This record gives sequence, C-alpha cells and structure tokens, in this order.
Amino acid sequence: MKAKIGLVAGRGVYPRLVLDGAKAQGVPLAVAAFLGETEARVAARGQPTEWLRVGQLGKLISFFKKVGVQEVIFAGQITPKRLFDLRPDWKALWILAKLKERNAATLFGAVASELGKAGIKVLPATTFVEQHLAGRGILAGPNPPKNLSMEIAFGWPLAKAVARLNIGQSLVVKKGTVMAVEGFEGTDETLRRGGELAGCEAVAIKVTAPGQDMRFDVPVIGPRTLQAAAQGKVSALVVESHRTLILEMEEVKKLAVRNKITVWGHAGKAIK
Repeated sequence: MKAKIGLVAGRGVYPRLVLDGAKAQGVPLAVAAFLGETEARVAARGQPTEWLRVGQLGKLISFFKKVGVQEVIFAGQITPKRLFDLRPDWKALWILAKLKERNAATLFGAVASELGKAGIKVLPATTFVEQHLAGRGILAGPNPPKNLSMEIAFGWPLAKAVARLNIGQSLVVKKGTVMAVEGFEGTDETLRRGGELAGCEAVAIKVTAPGQDMRFDVPVIGPRTLQAAAQGKVSALVVESHRTLILEMEEVKKLAVRNKITVWGHAGKAIK
C-alpha cells in the first residue's frame, strides 16, 4: 500500500486504533472527520484532516482526490438516527434517489461505489487492526456456563437469519427462548433489554450476516458492550471468531471478570 490512504472516521475508539496501527507501520492517514461524531483528538491526527457533515459525499470525495488518496478505510459508527437526519449534498442526493432500501449496508455500499468511480478503493475495515479480531473459545471472563453449547446451538442460526434480513446482528436467548432481537436501537440496548427480560443467565450472540461486506460493516464489541451486558445481567457474550473486532481488550477482560461474564469466540460450528 504505497499510495496515500484515507480514513473515514466515525465515533468511538475504533478510528483511533486504526490510526495507531497505521502509525506502527509508518503509514500516515488523511482523515475525513464528521461534525458531532468524530473525536477531536482523532481528527487532529489526520495528515491532513477535513471536517464534514454526515451526507457531504461530494466534499468527501473532493478532499480525498485533492490530497492524493487512492485507498480508504471506514472505521467507527455514525449515530443511527443521523441516517434519517441527513443534510445531503447533490452527489449524496443522487445516490439516495436510486436506493430502494436505506440501511447501513445499502448506504455505505452506494458510497463505496461512488468512491470507486473516483478511483478510490475501499479497503477492509480491519486494515491495520487485524490483531484486535476475536479468536476462538474463552476470550475473557470465567469458564463458560454449562448450558452455553445448547444456547449457541439454538441461537446461532437464528442470529444469522436475523442478520441476513438486515434487521440486526445480535440477539439474547435463555433456555431455548429468544428474549430480544436487535433492531434500530443497536447491540447495547438489546443486551440491556434482553437481559432484563431474562432476569439472569441470559446468553447474547453477535454475528455477521452471510456475505457481509467487511469493508465498512464489521461487528465490534468493547467496554461499553460489557457494561451493557452487566446491566442486563447477561452471563455470556458470544461473538463470531475472526470476524469481530474487540476494542480495548484489557478493559474488556477486567469488566468480564468483575461482572462474571464469559466472552466466547465461536466459529460457527457446534461446540463440545
């Protein structure tokens, strides 16, 4: 990757970890930051940085072309409600008018297509942060509850089905019953709601959709996820191995131990 690389930085710690990984490899990143979303300390590390409103696609492309970016990484979320509060420029309006469905996959897919037309390739969102991908088995916390295998056997195919329908990527189960399914509210609220309904001993499962585009839609967990699981009294959090990013792993481990939550990496096959 000899060409200059750009970073489309959303909110949270994820963009900062991408910058750290790139710095470790001696790669400077031009940063496109979003007002009300990107942390100022993240934006300040751009070489250079451009501030935009969500929806200013033309300005985004113009900035990257001006500074010679030929490859770009998407990292960090955009607050979901902003997808319904866009102030798009003409280029964004043009692609929105052509979309039959408006969700994260279709919106970012259309953006990636427009970047491609401008000669800018979208790299996997795990670029420079591969070391943060979840492994298999126990990742944090105590030994798994005895019923974990049964809960995964029940909940995993359901979570995959929900993800395939672009509804959400997470659900909460207990003793063969679905307690909550992720919708527009996001993973953290699903964990709180599902755990509250379950009372205790709930298992949360987070997956990727079949054929998910890993250029801009990678499942992520971090300290906030563990805090939400603790509030919902979730006993185990199951994530998809090698396809889920774990941010701030040391803090995740501390929270998992403190709240007795098993974080388990599952590869999609039955466990013993």
